[in-house]
Amino acid sequence: MSFSTLTWARRLALGAGSLDLGAGLSLVFAPSLALSLMGVAAPSGDGLVFMRWVGAFAGAVGASYLLAWLRGGNGRLRAVLEFTLTFRLAAGGFSAGAIALGWLPLAWISVPITDQALVVVQVGLLRQGGLGDV
Repeated sequence: MSFSTLTWARRLALGAGSLDLGAGLSLVFAPSLALSLMGVAAPSGDGLVFMRWVGAFAGAVGASYLLAWLRGGNGRLRAVLEFTLTFRLAAGGFSAGAIALGWLPLAWISVPITDQALVVVQVGLLRQGGLGDV
């Protein structure tokens, strides 16, 4: 086991987990405020309900990172880094495409940048080894 890989995996789990849980909870409980901080107009009606649902999903992804961080163990950290890659690729890829197609305003650019950056870092940590098999 590489100490640096484990250390960086734990840091990533804490950082990404806190970011996603915080963003998710803010979209659920204060979506207008969260979106205004991004420079995005809050939707109304069904759009606001859907935005809260997206927040619940983002919060759950964040909670999975934090659970791995809290419970520790190489296997848990490796599992969360592998498992969340799919969600990061889907959310980042969709939002990048939606921005390119004009479905989302450029203000959403932080979503694909963050998701794709985390994909690169997570893949790098997983390729380094040192977290064992799940």
